[in-house]
Amino acid sequence: MRTLISTAFVSLDGVVEAPGGEPGYRNSGWTFKDMEFLPEAFEIKGREQEEATAILLGRVSYEAFSPVWPGMEEFAAYKPMPKYVVSTTLGEEALVPGWGETTILRSLDEVAALKETEGGPIIMHGSATLNRALSDAGLIDRYHLLVFPLLLGAGKRLFSDADKDTQKLRLVEHEAYANGVQKNVFDVVR
Repeated sequence: MRTLISTAFVSLDGVVEAPGGEPGYRNSGWTFKDMEFLPEAFEIKGREQEEATAILLGRVSYEAFSPVWPGMEEFAAYKPMPKYVVSTTLGEEALVPGWGETTILRSLDEVAALKETEGGPIIMHGSATLNRALSDAGLIDRYHLLVFPLLLGAGKRLFSDADKDTQKLRLVEHEAYANGVQKNVFDVVR
């Protein structure tokens, strides 16, 4: 069974929306505003590219990343990897050429079936809505979280507010950096 890893930049109050400066969001660009950049805090991002064998994205994140990431040197390792986009609305004609094999999955059942295939870890970037649905369905195995020392209030949340059974996590790696960012890697306890 393949490991599904959710990786996210998240504020202390759980907001994941628009860290890179996307329009239409009051605190857009929060990961780069007023925050000292320390390369060591982002080491995990390079490691994710080395360890992942496929990328899983929701439609909104795919539409944000696919026009940009294929040409970015810092994300070059993702280019040849198979990509899976979970969407009920995205059509094949909307897929970006030249970014490797991309498959559209239409349901969480198809994500569960993907996890049953041969291969290594699947990494999911962003994709807040998909993250909440996969977490609630018990399909995420690990979280890679870079927690920023900010309280943003409004915004998309990483985790849903569904009334569900407790889901225990085991901290397997952590580090705090001089700029206040914390790396937390959790395995989901089953």
